[in-house]
Amino acid sequence: MRLIGVFLIFSLIASCDYFNVKKTSSEAILKEELKTFNWNDVDEYPSFSVCDSLIDSKEKQACFSEVLTSHILGFLQHEMIIVTKDVNDTINLEFKLSEQGVLTLVEAKIDSLTMAEIPNLQELISQSLDSLPKIFPASKHGQQVKTAFNLPIIINVE
Repeated sequence: MRLIGVFLIFSLIASCDYFNVKKTSSEAILKEELKTFNWNDVDEYPSFSVCDSLIDSKEKQACFSEVLTSHILGFLQHEMIIVTKDVNDTINLEFKLSEQGVLTLVEAKIDSLTMAEIPNLQELISQSLDSLPKIFPASKHGQQVKTAFNLPIIINVE
């Protein structure tokens, strides 16, 4: 009987290690989760309300680019641009979109001949962004995130 009692006490003491639970801090969990993110891809691309009815993400992305391009070109068409030579150029616009949906022109890569003919082109493009419809920012894991993207626009002035 005594042998059984000693065996039970020894078993209880030895088995306590099986009940130890390692505590993991929330910071450690967050660090592990951040390692698995693909920061170059988002779950949902930025969108305008007219693009919300689309389901496919590629279609939404194309709709966003199309709406933005047509808005900028529409704004430029309403401006009185006078040139001495025909301008036919593709400019590359670099944008940054904040988590709040604020679109900012970071850089406009414009050919020197186009800049000579339309020196205020970059300011006109920046002004066109002021009248954009509401933009819904990109999201990643349910959180709104900043995005940066390029948009080529063809300028044709005769």
